[in-house]
Amino acid sequence: MSESPPAVEAGKAPAGSLDAGIAPASRSADPETVLRRLEWTVLRRLDGLLHGDYRTLFRGFGLDLADLREYQYNDDVRHIDWNVTARLQTPYVREYYEDREVTAWFLLDLSPSLDFGSGTVRKRSLSAEFVAVLARLLTRHGNRVGAVFYGDAVDTVIPARTGRRQVLHILHRMLARARPERSAATDLKQFMQSAFQVMQRRSLVFIVSDFISAPGWAQPLAHIAQRHEAIAVRLYDPLEMEMPDLGMLVVQDAESGEQLFVDTHDRGFRKRFAQAAERRETSLRGAFRDAGIDALELSTDDDLVDALMRFTDLRKRRSRLAAGGGLPLHLGANR
Repeated sequence: MSESPPAVEAGKAPAGSLDAGIAPASRSADPETVLRRLEWTVLRRLDGLLHGDYRTLFRGFGLDLADLREYQYNDDVRHIDWNVTARLQTPYVREYYEDREVTAWFLLDLSPSLDFGSGTVRKRSLSAEFVAVLARLLTRHGNRVGAVFYGDAVDTVIPARTGRRQVLHILHRMLARARPERSAATDLKQFMQSAFQVMQRRSLVFIVSDFISAPGWAQPLAHIAQRHEAIAVRLYDPLEMEMPDLGMLVVQDAESGEQLFVDTHDRGFRKRFAQAAERRETSLRGAFRDAGIDALELSTDDDLVDALMRFTDLRKRRSRLAAGGGLPLHLGANR
């Protein structure tokens, strides 16, 4: 589905100082320490910013009609009862009894390409922090969270449960994973097909990946979106978008181990790199659009709170998208 930039395909990272990786504290700290830090530094800030928006973020999936009332500003246009509106000449919306319990699944691509990071944070550690924050935000309200892990195949399924201990369990399994010396090429199609069989009940699904994969995953992604409420969380590093002039570099494919010697001083090489990256971006945006799902772009140099607020915007604007409106520029799909 996507074409990777030359010399950085499948997560190829420049050998040496460019790939600083996970900060030592993140690698050595236990899950309790990491989660406590996130609760103090991220969740506390979110509590002050979200206010009453939790209901907007994570609606239940109940469908029992409760009542009708007049339309108010910011109501979801999908809930307008057009028969009553035509009869009374005033817009009315349906209200539903909601099953407030949400089951959320994190489909986690943990293939070797996530070990790349041009600064102090790798995509893998960014994924762990995002999952920990979202899972804790959900479980604090009594919801259940589960996870499916993919390395070069689906190798771990953590059944959905609630509570802080469940978040710690998922985080521990993420942080404790050993990095393989070699790996087969990432196949997100197989991952999504396998994960689909695991999630029996309608759920909120986060597909967390850099989406550097063999083609063919768009259709199973659309299949997931038909049954569940799906959000693609696309991880990336700024160096994957544009190669700066860094002189002569040895780059290595994180999955196959293949190495290449490249001259980033060559302006033609940097131009071809940027063009390939742009083609891949266009392909990714098209795949997400065709699947009908929201995509949250998360960079290794992002502020996690800012990213979560973008996620809030995504959820608030679902009615606008359903009515045919475009995704705002700052949310990343038209970045």
